[in-house]
Amino acid sequence: MSRTEEITVQHSPTTKPIVQMAGISVEFPGVKALDNVGFRLFPGEVHALMGENGAGKSTLIKALTGVNPIASGTITVNGNDTRFTGPADARERGISTVYQEVNLCTNLTVAENIMLGSEPRRFGGLDWRTMRRQAKTYLERMGLKIDPASSLGSHSLAVQQLVAISRAMVVDAKVLILDEPTSSLDTDEVAQLFEVMRKLRDDGV
Repeated sequence: MSRTEEITVQHSPTTKPIVQMAGISVEFPGVKALDNVGFRLFPGEVHALMGENGAGKSTLIKALTGVNPIASGTITVNGNDTRFTGPADARERGISTVYQEVNLCTNLTVAENIMLGSEPRRFGGLDWRTMRRQAKTYLERMGLKIDPASSLGSHSLAVQQLVAISRAMVVDAKVLILDEPTSSLDTDEVAQLFEVMRKLRDDGV
């Protein structure tokens, strides 16, 4: 993205963006990856960032989530100036990312993957029953009717991707970033993913 670009949609004057990026520039040695880019996200929107390889799509995502430091520009979240120190910091503020390469543990159960880092505890140990019950709630939100106690590795890549989205929603994400989510899915699986996206959109994500 080598020129000023901003993606906008008409909204009510009372609607405020969840995220606003203004004048964002990112530089690497000898390369200006982003140059004065603007981007706004409002509740209940679905955007597609499109462009050829090297256009700066992933760099913009990484600038938002604190992976890449920005050389100039501002990022506001719910009206507050923000500089994330990394993806974990972004997740705590309600911005979750599901990358193209699903970053899950196939040797663990579905429930363990969904609740990883947010495991319910009881008497100093893991509360497995509560974990499975909570995981089932997030799976149902994705339209998935699978056993939370089943091994993640026993499921298709499409199901694993929806499990990854379920995990992202555990932190009550207000912004969900999907990195090339349809690249490894067939037509029916893409339709299922889009249905999930519409449900999340209707919930104000």
